[in-house]
Amino acid sequence: MKILYLDCGMGAAGDMLTAALIELLPNKAEFLSELNNLGIPGVSITSELSVKCGIRGTHIVVKVDGKEEGICAHACEYEHSHDEKHAHRHSGMHDIEHIIKQLSVSEKIKADVLAVYSLIAEAESHVHGVPITEIHFHEVRTMDAIADITAVCMLMDRLSPEQVIVSPIHVGSGYVDCAHGILPVPVPATAYILRDIPIYGGKIKSELCTPTGAALLKHFATRFGDMPIIKTIAIGYGMGKKDFAAANCVRALLGE
Repeated sequence: MKILYLDCGMGAAGDMLTAALIELLPNKAEFLSELNNLGIPGVSITSELSVKCGIRGTHIVVKVDGKEEGICAHACEYEHSHDEKHAHRHSGMHDIEHIIKQLSVSEKIKADVLAVYSLIAEAESHVHGVPITEIHFHEVRTMDAIADITAVCMLMDRLSPEQVIVSPIHVGSGYVDCAHGILPVPVPATAYILRDIPIYGGKIKSELCTPTGAALLKHFATRFGDMPIIKTIAIGYGMGKKDFAAANCVRALLGE
C-alpha cells in the first residue's frame, strides 16, 4: 500500500505543501513547466533551493503579474454595501469557479481544486456571518491560492497515495496583522477549517498554518495521527519563507 505521510510540525501553507510534494517527483522541472502552462491568469511559478537549519529543501515562488504576494494569507474581504470601494480588485467564488473550469487539467483535479476552495469560502462565510456570495478575495492572493491549490491537487493525483496521513498540526501562536486588523493565531478561518482535527500551539509567535494549507490538509487527509510503520521511498522538504529556531518546513514521506 502506498502511503503519504505529511509532517506538519511547523504548520502548513499551500506553497510549502507544493514544494514538499514536488520533491517526491523524479523530474521537478517537467512538472513546473506543466504547471506554468495551465492558463492561470498572470501567474508564474518557480522553485529555488532553500536551506533551513542546515536542511536542504525546495521553496516555491508564485508571482502574479511579476509580483510575489506578502506573507499574510488572510485574503478575504466582504462587502457591507455597494457604496464601499476598495483600491484593489477582488474575486468572488463565481470568478474563481470560472477560472478553475478553464484550467487544462482533468475533471477530477478541477473537482478537487473547487472542493478545497469551497472549504476556504465556507470558513470565511461562517467567520464573517455573510453568505458565500458576498465573500470576495483579493485578486492577487486569489491567483496565488489557485496556483498553490491546483499544484497540490495535481501532485496528489500524480503521486496517487492510497492513504494520506497527516501529523497533528502546529498552528503557531500570537497575533497576525491582516486586512481586517489584528487577528489571533490561528486566524478564525483556519481555526474553523481545522475543527475536529488535532492541532496545537506553542512558543513560536507566528501564523504557521494558513487557511489554504488547512483546507488542503483537510481535503486530502485519510486520517490524522503519528507516522505509521512504513518503508520510505522518497522524502521531500517544502520550505516556508520565514526563519525560526526550528526548520520551517513541511516534510513529506512517501512509502509502502
